[in-house]
Amino acid sequence: MNDILLSAQNLHKAYGGKPALSGVSLELRAGEMVALLGPNGAGKSTLLQLLTGLFTADQGDIAVLGHDLRHHATRALAGMGVVFQQSALDLDLSMMANLLFHTDLHGLPRLLARERIAAGLARLGLDGQATQTVRTLSGGTRRKVELLRALLHQPRVLLMDEATVGLDPSSRQQLLDQVRRLSREDGVAVLWATHLSEEIRVADRLVLLHQGRVMFSGGVPDFLEQASGQDINQVLLERYAMAAA
Repeated sequence: MNDILLSAQNLHKAYGGKPALSGVSLELRAGEMVALLGPNGAGKSTLLQLLTGLFTADQGDIAVLGHDLRHHATRALAGMGVVFQQSALDLDLSMMANLLFHTDLHGLPRLLARERIAAGLARLGLDGQATQTVRTLSGGTRRKVELLRALLHQPRVLLMDEATVGLDPSSRQQLLDQVRRLSREDGVAVLWATHLSEEIRVADRLVLLHQGRVMFSGGVPDFLEQASGQDINQVLLERYAMAAA
């Protein structure tokens, strides 16, 4: 599958006259997982904010499933699921209440919503836990709930904004595996934003940001081959240094 489900072209964004993004372009195709890598301050969060409609680009265009985000935001965002870096769950509500609130926002009938929730909980190994209060859940389980919530309206584009922050290695790998499987089996286009170089290995393509610009965009195997057995972090540091020179 090579259908372009999300297209961002020549995005520029500045805050107080200081550029945060300078001419960034990105495309996501069906069944593809793209890693968005960069250090803190590289522009990853700004790009995610533009793609999700939280802020508007100073220049450039974004389309989701063919719908222009600037002029048809409701249609564009309906095809997108998002897991933010900061948890957006209500800690004092149950897992089920959080999920039903999301399906209500998307206008899903309650019967259909409960069917999808039950199927999703089973797929994530959370059967029988729907009544638990979110506050009592582990960090890894909360992330699973957020992933399920983002998928209940069956979006074709999934954005993951540093979703593994604070997770232990086992929980991080489980989440990576689940999203990778979702991309391959269901054809969802995934953008996985991270500052952890080891997380790029599961992706199909890599977009490397530094100081608001794209330093590298291409296949993950191509990037790893360029590393030639060196430590990936060392290669990244060298690239950053070259870009800053």
